[in-house]
Amino acid sequence: MNVDRIKKLDSFFEAFSIIAEGNYVYVCDMKDDYSRWSESAVDYFDLPDKYMYHAGDIWREHVHPDDKESYIESINDIFSGGKSGHDMRYRARARDGSYAICTCRGIVIRDESGNPEYFAGAIKNHGLLSYIDTVTGLRSLYGFLDDMKSICWKKENNALLLIGLSSFSAINDIYGFSFGNNVMRQLGTRLYEKFNGAGVLYRMDGTKFALITNELSVKDIETKYDELKEELTHNFYVDKTKVILSLNAGVVVVDNFDIKNETVYSCLKYAYYQSKNRHLGELIVFKDGLSDDNQQFVEKLNTIRNSIAENCSGFYLCYQPIINNETENLEGMEALIRWKNDTYGIVPPTQFIPILEQDPIFHELGKWILRQAMLDGKRFLEKCPDFTLNVNVSYAQLETSSFASEVFAILEETGYPPENLCLELTERCRLLDMSLLKNIFRIFKQKGIKIALDDFGTGFSSLGVLRELSIDTIKIDRDFVKNIEKSQSDQHTVKFISDLASAFSTDVCVEGVENAGIKDFLSRYSVKSLQGYYYSEPLSIDVLTEKYSCYF
Repeated sequence: MNVDRIKKLDSFFEAFSIIAEGNYVYVCDMKDDYSRWSESAVDYFDLPDKYMYHAGDIWREHVHPDDKESYIESINDIFSGGKSGHDMRYRARARDGSYAICTCRGIVIRDESGNPEYFAGAIKNHGLLSYIDTVTGLRSLYGFLDDMKSICWKKENNALLLIGLSSFSAINDIYGFSFGNNVMRQLGTRLYEKFNGAGVLYRMDGTKFALITNELSVKDIETKYDELKEELTHNFYVDKTKVILSLNAGVVVVDNFDIKNETVYSCLKYAYYQSKNRHLGELIVFKDGLSDDNQQFVEKLNTIRNSIAENCSGFYLCYQPIINNETENLEGMEALIRWKNDTYGIVPPTQFIPILEQDPIFHELGKWILRQAMLDGKRFLEKCPDFTLNVNVSYAQLETSSFASEVFAILEETGYPPENLCLELTERCRLLDMSLLKNIFRIFKQKGIKIALDDFGTGFSSLGVLRELSIDTIKIDRDFVKNIEKSQSDQHTVKFISDLASAFSTDVCVEGVENAGIKDFLSRYSVKSLQGYYYSEPLSIDVLTEKYSCYF
């Protein structure tokens, strides 16, 4: 399947998606029997991927046995050239094993010679909710996603606002779910009154709402948001009961640059969760946190996102050695993601990882990192059987139900031993539900996979995580050691953390070892391993292998 035909396939798909509200879209290149399907269909019906060879055969296995014969007959007629399309109803098996009633309409697109070239259409799932939210009467999340796709395709100027509540579960716990629904209904009404005539308002998932507007400036939105926060704190009643609501909100401005709707939505969610998790509900405008010109940054992010869809082209891994503090021998390495291309050069992961974590496509990048790191890590195992490969995992991966099985599948595929793998949890992983973390830790530990807690001490819940979970290694953040030779506060902090780790039978790795003075000072504490520029900057696997050639 050549690149030009894939691009053409994607173009057809985008065009069909704009007009197929509420339906799953598919486009098949009949020459190679290569298709693209809506991601929502992939998720709902548990299909292999949004890009598939022989999708008709794959979909056939989801069609109910009683409907399969007519489905096969129709598809055979289309691919043999006997029909120019079909319009049929059948039952299809969903991820949970139930069957959804579907209406499928498709047409054959012919080339200049009249030969069948593409087969495209839409599948309506009659089991899904409508585009109207039943609680608030507002347009739903599905409508928002379609409308956002439309404005990106048309390159319209709009501002997108995502607004939601904190700690809403307490209201349900105290007053019950019926009262909670009334709160959401009244909040929807209040938002509608506040933004009436300024755009389209949507009820999103959970306790979130959204607004798409081409009437309001960012300043206008900020003013209305501040007014709304004041009202919901001091003057909001439901069934004569005063309710105090805490808001969070993020804004993204969509201008006339060519970016995908998925990229816009990732930026919007990033701004919202920055408001919720780091800025106490302050309205966060996406561009305010960026060092680049906003338009250039979003275009760059869009290019990076497209690279993931193209088999992670432009991505590569560097590795920083992990050194045993006592012997100064190599005992492992940490995999670090990088991306570059001819236009933007090398882009540091801090610019794209936090935003792409809000995007479903990040899942594919995570699998690519694991697979490539394991293939590279195998170079060290024959001569260094205790060698440990550290790979960072995101909260977005951990909260996916299939993550553990995917890790095991990649281990089997690459032949990498699970006992030589260590998964590093970043600070934001601590925002996940503790029971979820306990369960996934138990599954990994049963396979022999190690768990490390990165940036220990930087998050408010570090101690709680160490107490509740079985952690193999904690990594002390570089901020605590860069001034350790002179700062008594840092010295006390490192001693406290190392003593605490010893009490939990947990190893300590110190990051940010930049010089011999820091290294020597750390010998006073119970530190097992060291990592930093004193030993090595992050290196490509070939350079790292050459540097430590004595192991081979």
